[in-house]
Amino acid sequence: MKITGGLVFTGHRFEKRDLCFDRVIVSEKCLSDGTVYDAQGCCVVPGLVDIHTHGALGEDFSDGRDAGLDIMAGHYASHGVTSFLATMMTLKEDELTCAMHTVRDHVYAGGAKCAGVHLEGPFLCAAKKGAQAEECLHRPDPDMWKRLNEASGDRVKLVTVACEEPGGLDFVREISKYCTVSLGHSVADYDTAMKAFELGASHATHLFNAMPPFLHRDPGIIGAAADSGASAEIICDGLHVHPSAIRAAHALFGDRLNLISDSLRCSGMPDGEYVFGGQLIELHSGKATMKGSDTLAGSVITVMDALRNAVRFGLPLEDAVYAASTAPAQAARLDDIGSLEVGKRADVLVLDSDLQIKAVWIDGVRFI
Repeated sequence: MKITGGLVFTGHRFEKRDLCFDRVIVSEKCLSDGTVYDAQGCCVVPGLVDIHTHGALGEDFSDGRDAGLDIMAGHYASHGVTSFLATMMTLKEDELTCAMHTVRDHVYAGGAKCAGVHLEGPFLCAAKKGAQAEECLHRPDPDMWKRLNEASGDRVKLVTVACEEPGGLDFVREISKYCTVSLGHSVADYDTAMKAFELGASHATHLFNAMPPFLHRDPGIIGAAADSGASAEIICDGLHVHPSAIRAAHALFGDRLNLISDSLRCSGMPDGEYVFGGQLIELHSGKATMKGSDTLAGSVITVMDALRNAVRFGLPLEDAVYAASTAPAQAARLDDIGSLEVGKRADVLVLDSDLQIKAVWIDGVRFI
């Protein structure tokens, strides 16, 4: 397959060149098999990677429904997301185990690919639980993480932890050997967070949300993440984080900034009430909150929406594309995706000048 005539994203800039691939990206000077796509006037970018998404179209990964994975995979792919981490809520271990078995046993049937699991819960603190169920919170427990990882078929790629909780730093030291450890849903101060980053944590979960604010005498997790070289994910929906703070995060983190959706089962659904981690949430005019409160529960966007928003908020297109593809793949240690380098999986998007999707390939197979 050859895409010709477009501006191809080469990591930090766009270049006018051809892109050739079969199941993986191959040399730009390849001989076409006769299949050519004319991308004149368009951008050619890597498939987007969402490392923090709970669900969409009425489905949630924590439900452990095999059919739900296919529904969500199709939804993500139609919005340019070609890989995702199935993100689990704070639930009891037996419920999480069931959901892990579903991910382990799922047979890929098309659409975006599940690249693994993000355990957002249950190793969080009550004071910053957000939309997580307090009765299901659990102290940071390496043995529990290992049981859940085994249940997933060793597919946990990212885990969020409140490192200030009893055993939190020991958890970071141990589990960072196996997957990316992220700080979030936490009240850790700067010194505690820095210690966690020194011990192996390397990421921050939904920056600014469910963590202490960045203050000039008490910079907390945000300051520690910036100083330590950690990556940081951010919900770029215009509700969770003000556009000015998006621009500030970009200035602080640069190539380490990740765009995520943190999307819920109500993404792509009409206004109404929905279940989220055993609790009720309300969706009204694109805003999802815990029932009866103003607490934000997550978003209803896709990472493609986040990319468009980031550009609208003032980020250069090159940086927004990087933050939606290459940066999250690197943060979650997903080495075979996230860029258009030779040898990487052929997950490719063609976007027009308005950043609307014209074509999607996954593993070199045309989806749109």
